Amino acid sequence: MNQTASQPHAQLDLRGTPCPLNFVRTKLRLEKMPPGSRLEVWLDPGEPIEQVPDSLMMAGYPVEQITECNGYFVLIVQCPGDANA
Repeated sequence: MNQTASQPHAQLDLRGTPCPLNFVRTKLRLEKMPPGSRLEVWLDPGEPIEQVPDSLMMAGYPVEQITECNGYFVLIVQCPGDANA
């Protein structure tokens, strides 16, 4: 069983960060990551979780998973491209 493939390569805690700054910080981090890698992003409920996933998808970053935790949400976002290319 290979769990490494599904685990994120980096984590970004943006709880307490307002919109649109949380989207900008997420996008900047993703731009520095290799194609095919995954970023785990922690977001507050309300406007952040309503806006950031849609904005990321419109910018070409697939949101693979959204999980509700205790008082915040966790997104798994993939960098576009093939990691094996």
